[in-house]
Amino acid sequence: MSPAAPATAAGETSAVAKLSTLDRFLAVWILLAMGLGLGLGRLVPGLDDALAKVEIGGVSLPIAVGLLIMMYPVLAKVRYDRLDAVTGDKKLMVSSLVINWVVGPAVMFALAWTFLPDLPEYRTGLIIVGLARCIAMVVIWNDLACGDREAAAVLVALNSVFQVLAFGLLGWFYLDVLPGLLGLGDGEALDISMGEIALNAVVFLGVPLLAGFLTRRVGERRTGREAYERTFLPKIGPWALYGLLFTIVVLFALQGRTITSRPLDVARIALPLLVYFAVMWFGTFALGKAIGLRYDRTATLAFTAAGNNFELAIAVAIATFGVTSGQALSGVVGPLIEVPVLVALVHVSLAWRGRFAAARR
Repeated sequence: MSPAAPATAAGETSAVAKLSTLDRFLAVWILLAMGLGLGLGRLVPGLDDALAKVEIGGVSLPIAVGLLIMMYPVLAKVRYDRLDAVTGDKKLMVSSLVINWVVGPAVMFALAWTFLPDLPEYRTGLIIVGLARCIAMVVIWNDLACGDREAAAVLVALNSVFQVLAFGLLGWFYLDVLPGLLGLGDGEALDISMGEIALNAVVFLGVPLLAGFLTRRVGERRTGREAYERTFLPKIGPWALYGLLFTIVVLFALQGRTITSRPLDVARIALPLLVYFAVMWFGTFALGKAIGLRYDRTATLAFTAAGNNFELAIAVAIATFGVTSGQALSGVVGPLIEVPVLVALVHVSLAWRGRFAAARR
């Protein structure tokens, strides 16, 4: 979506009219991609097993390729010389850390126990999803909502560092210690090393971030900033959405049989996820406005808070509990609900853009 889209309703309509067909009907393409993936996974014998075998160190190569294609154009748009203006925004940085690593896991823990008290496997899987903070797909939602690209780059990088340092510790606390302290029964233990989490962060964030940084650095040196942004970026821009659609097809093809064979279980898992995304996004958006952040940084804060690293959550659930486990199913249902919900929230965010007096890019 155009970063210069006006805040007024009339201007918004005019801006939408100027969008490409791919942008204008993004929700339709995403739903079609989800349906295609589910259909392929259900109807093509052995496809899910074949795709699952194409991995290195527990990282799915098809998903990694899709995410690289998706994230690279967005990260090539980031003006890296402006990152110090983001890191100097203490309201943004502190809010992001607290929401992502204190509030988010606690909210998911509470919702999992509230909605799934009788289904411990699904409950554990949801808690794992809540611990895996978003470091990849959020850059797409942020860009579509005209969020602050530089802020998004900083916050996802910050999340990746904390993910390596804190994921295992928080998993031990929420799955093993806290249930016992609250008298909720015996806990669970996660079987994943810091090295595996670090590999996940490097593949899903480090590689596209480095590629985007080097592209901008070399491109600006050769052609200048104006020519780089006027000629090169529009050429690679559509590939972000191609990568998103490819990733969605692969992800749902991998898990299509699991999702379609257990519809009632999927519905039970989906309800707390819907509540989680609503609480995290609307609560964070309200917080950003209350503490005086501009629209673009408020949107970035809200989407980084609501999104989750479903790649890591699924990998951890499968490695610890098995590919056919209820914990793995919870991880799989995560993107099934997250993708359409966050697409809808992109439109909500843009509709509320006019409420910010200082909406600037």
